This record gives sequence, C-alpha cells and structure tokens, in this order.
Amino acid sequence: MEYHESTLQQDMTEPLMQQDEKGNISFEEDDDLTPRNTSQNGSLGVVWLSTTVAVWGSFQFGCCVHYSSPTQTAIRKDLNLSLAEYSVFASILAIGAMIGGITSGHISNFIGRKGTMRVAAIFCIIGWLAIGFAEGVLLLDIGRMCTGYGIGVFSYVVPVFIAEIAPKDLRGGFTSSNELMIQVGGSITYLLGTVLTWRMLALVGLIPSLMLILGMFFVPESPRWLVMVGQQREFEASLQRLRGKDADISFEASEIQEYTEKLQQMPKIRLLDLFQKRYLHSVIIGVGLMLFKQFGGISAIGSYASATLELAGFSSGKFGTIVIGLCQIPVTIIAVALMDRCGRRPLLLVSSVGTFLGTFLIGLAFYLKDHELVLKLIPMMVLAGVLIFPLNVKGAAGSLAIWANWFGSWTVSYTFNYLISWSSSGAFFLYSAVSAAAILFVAKLVPETRRRTLEEIQAHMLFSNSHS
Repeated sequence: MEYHESTLQQDMTEPLMQQDEKGNISFEEDDDLTPRNTSQNGSLGVVWLSTTVAVWGSFQFGCCVHYSSPTQTAIRKDLNLSLAEYSVFASILAIGAMIGGITSGHISNFIGRKGTMRVAAIFCIIGWLAIGFAEGVLLLDIGRMCTGYGIGVFSYVVPVFIAEIAPKDLRGGFTSSNELMIQVGGSITYLLGTVLTWRMLALVGLIPSLMLILGMFFVPESPRWLVMVGQQREFEASLQRLRGKDADISFEASEIQEYTEKLQQMPKIRLLDLFQKRYLHSVIIGVGLMLFKQFGGISAIGSYASATLELAGFSSGKFGTIVIGLCQIPVTIIAVALMDRCGRRPLLLVSSVGTFLGTFLIGLAFYLKDHELVLKLIPMMVLAGVLIFPLNVKGAAGSLAIWANWFGSWTVSYTFNYLISWSSSGAFFLYSAVSAAAILFVAKLVPETRRRTLEEIQAHMLFSNSHS
C-alpha cells in the first residue's frame, strides 16, 4: 500500500506560521490575500446541496451500525441463531468496513469522490437486500459484510468530500453534518426498529443509498480531486460553482493548485513509512483516537443497546431504545453548533469524559445488581449511563486510522456478549478504564484544528514533528 506524502515542506509553511517564545504556533492571514469568495458576492447554495447529498452516506452509516441493536431478539428467534452466530452477524459489519476503509483511499483517488460514494451505495443496497431476504445465517452474514464494506468506504469519502468543498471558516460546521446524520440514521433505526419487523427495517435501509445515487447527478466533483488528476478546466468550473458565479475564486484556486503540485512532486510512501518520526505524531493521534473510542465500548452500546437494557431489568428494550433514539439527535445538534465556537479538542475531551461516566455508571449498576442492591434503581441507572455515553461513530480521514477504527469495532462487538457472560459489571468497568486513559490522551496530544485550512493543519503537524 502506498500513500502520497500529506505534509508540507518547511519552505511552504514559513509564510503561514508564526511561533512565539513559548512555542505556540499561530497562522497569520494577509488581509490583501484572504479569499473573499464566501463573504463578497459568494454563495453557499451548491455547497449546502452537495453536503446534503453526501450525508445520505452518513445517514446510511448510522442505519447499518445500529441495525443489530433493535433486531437482535427477533432475528435470533426467526432464524434460530445461537448467541455466537448473532455475535458474528453483529460484528462482521466491522470486517467489511475494515476492507472498505483500506481500499477507500485508492478508490477515491482513482475514480473520484462522487464515483466512490456511488460504489459504496451500491454495496449497501446489495447488503440490505441480502439481509432482508435471508433465510439462513450465510446470506445474513454476506449482507452484513456488504453493508460493512459500503460504510467503511463512506466513513472515509464523505468527510473528505465535504472538507474539500467547504470554505475553511465553515468547514467544521459542514463536516460536522456528517456526524449529525450518522446520529440521525442511528436514531431513526432505533425508533423504526420498535415498530417494524427486522426484514422490513432492512428494506427501509435501501432508501439512503438510493437517495445518494440520485443526488450525485446534481452536485459537482471535489475541486481538489479534479486538480489532482489534472482536469484544470473542470477544477475551475467546480470551484466556481461551489463558491457562486460572482465569487472571486482566484486566490483559493491558486492556493489549492500550488499545494497540489508540490504534493505530487513529493515521493510516494509505503504504509510502514508512516511510522517514521516525521509522521509518527499524526499517526499516533489518528490511530489513537480511533482505538480509544472503540475500546471505550462505543460499538458495544451501539450494537447491543436493547439487549443491555433488557439485561438491566427492562421487560422490553423498546422503551429504552425509544428514549435513546429521541435523545441522540438534539445532543448531536448541540455538539455541531458548538464545534466551530468551542473547537474540536474541547468537544473531544467532553466526549471522553461522557464515555467514562456512562460506562462507569452502567458498570456500577450491574455491580449493584450482582449484589442485589437497590434493584429498583438499576434499570434507570443503566439507561442514564447509555444516555450519557456519546453514541458517536465518527469516521476518520485516513485509511490507516479507519482500519484501526474498524478493527477496534469488530473486537468490541464480537467480544461483548462473552464479556457480559463473564461479568456484566466488569465489562463496563474495563470500558470506563479505557475512557479514562482517552481523556489524558486527548489532553496531552491532540491539537486544535478550528478555523485552519487542511494545508495549515498538515503544516502544523510537520512543524510539531520537526521540533519534537
């Protein structure tokens, strides 16, 4: 596997970066050079349209990930599946997603961001049809694997596409719509799972992919990809369409083109080269965030929320599932609204703290249940823990980080039932310990990226590595 070097040389970063006596890095902007394509005579209409179409892939992501939670009891009963067989079904999604994540970068560079999203949508359609008409475990698992491959590709290409088309000052808000639609898709799946059969729910899962394929006919390709493959005329037309017909795109077009040209002159690197000192900081952050997120129990809650609530004492998981579905969306909307105001790093810290508190509370509830203490409070304690727990399954922009994300997801979702059988309280205490470590990781290593271009972020990472 090879990658283009994604960091800038020092001579490219000097005009952009300043460093004070404390070693803090800032980026200066020349008022005469600052692009005005969204503030003067510009338009965001096509950016909004393109983002709306792309996040159908995010919606599909949420549907696929959370499908196994409200359907577990019904699928096991109708197809006579053992607990081990259902664990394979629930977790094999992550195997497909790992393959999708590994191949997504190459596919999107070869056929473009739009073509890649279409490919992912087709895999999801095939997968949902296989699940909906399955009469045995084999077709069920094949369908789950296909949907996994599709969302593995989506987890890479959707945030990349949105980041590449959005103006830098609004990039955080637009890319956060990816996260919002994942939660919307998951919440609607939770809610529909309480009233639809598992087969009908699978067929409803076709809708997001069909909407995305249709919508792709009306949106432009990523200008960054177009300039990367040498389609200069299409690049300028795409950027002009995204910024508005009256916008001055000269500065932004020059900046993107200059960066891309220098990037293409740099040597290709292999996967192992990513572990060189100059890249190590970026790799540690990207992979570390994914692993901490997954081993903090996110896939356990996402895949088995209904079963967890039933284990806690609810006569049916439906009540808790409805509450989870209703609460996820407003919480995510708040996070999206705060993203560009507060920055991503503070929200990561809040998310890590929430994960710790949620899993610790669930673990404490099951500990009390094991010792037959305050039994009446245990169901509500577990529900509260699940609601505190931030059910975000955010994609990462990088094949290696995506692979780490889905490897962690498969490990946690496959082993969850076995851990619960061993010790329901111990399982969640383990997750809470990982989340506590994640708080320290974010606080010590993760930089802020608010209001920086993609090129500035990459320059910052290289500068940090060279002075570490």
